[in-house]
Amino acid sequence: MKLLVNFSRKKGSEPLIAKAVKETGVLIMVDRAQIDPAGGQMLIDVPRESCRLVSDKMGELGADVRILEHAVSLDVSECVDCGACISVCPREVFTFDTEWRLSMKEDRCVLCGRCVPACPHRALSVLG
Repeated sequence: MKLLVNFSRKKGSEPLIAKAVKETGVLIMVDRAQIDPAGGQMLIDVPRESCRLVSDKMGELGADVRILEHAVSLDVSECVDCGACISVCPREVFTFDTEWRLSMKEDRCVLCGRCVPACPHRALSVLG
């Protein structure tokens, strides 16, 4: 399950991931991170059953955490299965199925947002 974690160094300089792993025992996969001296944002992946535990721990450490049920949203009524998103996605989230319809492997998404402007029918949105 994906968690979007925002943090500010003003709230403290705790090593969020290290402390969360140590105190919960849950391994955390970092999909994407943007960090600067003031703070940052991370997209992490944790097992579904540990999602709330990790979210609560990071919240205790001063981070704002949002649980993402869906990272990327596809409006099937707008999608024409053109495949424009396939060519720009660095994580191969989008593919064609055997009937040449667009299919998604949402768990691969890292919220880079490249697919959104590539879609000529505005069928995609990133929930970040």
